Amino acid sequence: MTANRSRRSGGRQARRMARAAAPTAEQRAIQPGMSGGAYKPLSPQDQDRIHEAALRALEEIGLVDAPESGIAYMTKMGARLGDDGRLRFPRETVQNALDQACRDITLYSRDGQNDLHLSGTRVHFGTAGAAVSMVDARGQNYRNSTLQDLHDAAKIGDALENIHFVQRPLIARDITDNREMDLNTLYACCSGTTKHIGTAFTEADFVDDALQMLHMMAGGEDAFRARPFVGNTNCFVVPPLKFATESCEVMERCILGGMPVLLLSAGMAGATAPSTTAGAIVQAVAECLAGLVYVNAVKPGHPAIFGTWPFGLDLRTGAMTAGSGEQALLTAGCAQMHQYYGLPGGAAAGMTDSKLPDMQAGWEQMCSNLMGALGGLNMVYEAAGMHASLLGFCHESLILGDDLIGQVQRCLRGIEVDDTTLALDQMKEVCMGGPGHYLGTSETLSRMQKDYFYPTHADRTSPKEWAEVGKPDLIDKATKRKEDILSKPAAAAFDKDLDAQLRASFPIHLPAFES
Repeated sequence: MTANRSRRSGGRQARRMARAAAPTAEQRAIQPGMSGGAYKPLSPQDQDRIHEAALRALEEIGLVDAPESGIAYMTKMGARLGDDGRLRFPRETVQNALDQACRDITLYSRDGQNDLHLSGTRVHFGTAGAAVSMVDARGQNYRNSTLQDLHDAAKIGDALENIHFVQRPLIARDITDNREMDLNTLYACCSGTTKHIGTAFTEADFVDDALQMLHMMAGGEDAFRARPFVGNTNCFVVPPLKFATESCEVMERCILGGMPVLLLSAGMAGATAPSTTAGAIVQAVAECLAGLVYVNAVKPGHPAIFGTWPFGLDLRTGAMTAGSGEQALLTAGCAQMHQYYGLPGGAAAGMTDSKLPDMQAGWEQMCSNLMGALGGLNMVYEAAGMHASLLGFCHESLILGDDLIGQVQRCLRGIEVDDTTLALDQMKEVCMGGPGHYLGTSETLSRMQKDYFYPTHADRTSPKEWAEVGKPDLIDKATKRKEDILSKPAAAAFDKDLDAQLRASFPIHLPAFES
């Protein structure tokens, strides 16, 4: 008995020491850009039918309300402007755009440490959205979101290992001038994170100012064009099958300025898209194919993410159902269509209809994040922090979402089967004259990091241990982590000289950090 207790104690101590040693990036059980694609809700025949329906929609219905400049670009590419003002797209025009499309996109980070390579079924998770409220998780209240909240979200996202990019998740409602809001949104995100950033612009005339700011941050226009660390999130359509005129003008400026673009089609199934899952996917695919024609007419081969973002609707009430099983199916089905075309793509997942980071939020966020990832979605947008059907954003939920996404990625990695993992040698060693258990064996210790994801905030203690440390809950843990991150200068902060130049050139509202 003494020998067995000693052996178990030694194994426990060895495991604790192995766990305490921080793994290198290569030793981690999960990595950005792991491949999905194992989950396929659509059969090959289903995909063919969706493609054919999308082509017919473009040929027979087309899109309306393109700006004059867009009409000029797309008609040169082969689109046909009808007497009814609708642009229709022959099949050969769509195929020409597909042939020219960029199929291997790198989304650059500012420091070069977190570049994202979009191809095949490589999966990445990040924030996104335009929430107008902040969730006070402890007080259970909502308030208007501010520029400081946006900067803090970027700063927190920068510190989280499983948040791979930061697309603007909320609106700075304390800035009422649209130009100043666009420029301050850009500054707040870039001063908070060096990970790849996505943002939108209200008017085309604001893009040149934004590019000037980005050139200053990058060290010159050539440097930015070589490694554009900010992309344009562009809602270029107003479903069903209408171009968003001003957004299209913004997109043209961004393309010419060297920014990658996200072609975002966000129809609402049952309202601005067909109520059926297949129909909603068809419309989103058709709209994004039209966007692909547009982008490649402006600049052939320009990086464009195929952003089919259909959302679900509760047909009883008209309420959005961002956290539903139907939403998870929409997202996974869109991921399959991206692969059908061989295009880098993105869609929305990880959202919740819950108002707080509670049990409902957990099951809803996990469902769509997991199905999107297993579907092989390149860019999983809105993966953490989004509440109230995209109306609210929560810093604590962003932090807890980092743990959730870690679990999703471990599922994404799957099961490796080889001579080592089949473990016959281990079984012999343990069962034939060995200790009768695998605790503390050399193989167990050597694989602790690379086979297992260990959550930062989830509680795995016994009820007795939990009570002894004061019964901490998840919100308390996340709040402490948030306060710790925000108490320190951002790692992405600009040096004083550059920051002074940016503040002299642009109306920056965000106060300088004071330690």
